Amino acid sequence: MLFLYNLILLLASQVVKLLALFSPKMKLFVDGRKEVFSILKSKINTTDKTIWFHAASLGEYEQGLPVIEKIKIQYPNHKIVVTFFSPSGYEVRKNNTVADATVYLPLDTKSNAQKFIKAINPELVFFIKYEYWPNYLNELKKLEIKTYLISGIFREKQAFFKWYGGFYRNALKTFDYFFVQNESSKNLIQSIGFNNVKISGDTRFDRVVSILERDNSLDFIEQFKNNKTTIVIGSSWPKDENLLVNYINNASDEIKFIIAPHNIKAEQISNLKSQITKTSVLFSEKSTIDLSNFNVFIIDTIGILTKIYSYADIAYVGGGFGNPGVHNILEPATFGVPIIIGPNYSHFAEATALVHQEGCISISNQNELNDAFNLLINNEDERNEKGHICSTFVQMNKGATDVILNRIT
Repeated sequence: MLFLYNLILLLASQVVKLLALFSPKMKLFVDGRKEVFSILKSKINTTDKTIWFHAASLGEYEQGLPVIEKIKIQYPNHKIVVTFFSPSGYEVRKNNTVADATVYLPLDTKSNAQKFIKAINPELVFFIKYEYWPNYLNELKKLEIKTYLISGIFREKQAFFKWYGGFYRNALKTFDYFFVQNESSKNLIQSIGFNNVKISGDTRFDRVVSILERDNSLDFIEQFKNNKTTIVIGSSWPKDENLLVNYINNASDEIKFIIAPHNIKAEQISNLKSQITKTSVLFSEKSTIDLSNFNVFIIDTIGILTKIYSYADIAYVGGGFGNPGVHNILEPATFGVPIIIGPNYSHFAEATALVHQEGCISISNQNELNDAFNLLINNEDERNEKGHICSTFVQMNKGATDVILNRIT
């Protein structure tokens, strides 16, 4: 089976190179991996002690960040290596300050695995949430390097739990310990013979709780808000915006809207702005304009949405009309903001829990969206109650990082 896996991987690597000729994202995927070993050579010496964290993309990096930060404190003489599989993670966080070296993970060939692990020579390795690369894992096991899964999630549909999943189950045997988010994940992995598992919870809660300790002020958002009720729309997609624009265009001028779309390509931003009949302004235009005169503020940049949520009276988090579903609701929740989302949230435990607890409202159509916004705008007690549910939920679920650190140190 490993031979077949390696053959498929070889073929896939050639297909990706072909796709890179036509896709900017695939070009980043291919070209970025050409620089991996030169970057490592310039930042990691053969005598260095290192700890390696692997994240599939941006969400997994943010999830692992509390652990990375505490490991960095507990192991001050070690260098931290962070790898990404996806360009959407690497390109946003390649210049992070927590890691000593941040690179793409080379494709999972046996030779790449041997070369990469030799280059960084890690003492500890952490895979965040998922991604199980057999050649890397086999090499780590062979070298007896401690390897952990943190904030892991397992579901019945995964190949590990099917009759044909022997190859994938073998990959799990390489882990020294599994730290999983919930009881169902623990029960699933125990059902196939793994008892080196502990429910730690989700480290994302620790991440968003730590946000409260930093300075989240943004002068230009204060100017735009101008003490009016403000709805922050985060990570919206066109399917979200089709409903949202209709509501915005018919809303009172006493309500302010901040929109931070998931995709900030100029064409999509221009199309969104053209649909809005209220006075609107882009982040890229803000330097010469009195923002308090506008009803809608479109954020055509990245990296500031979390701080913007601190100014929200109500949040709409996008993605819930697509697949796999809604984006991160924990960032507005930590600020005690009531949240509205689309219908596709069942894959996300935190969204499912907050909908059940009524801190979050799920909507499926225009009428439901209108009713949810109107309820939260017109009923301050309802708004405060749902916001309190959200902030309490986050506080009650923090602590996963300490569970992990207490077990491995």
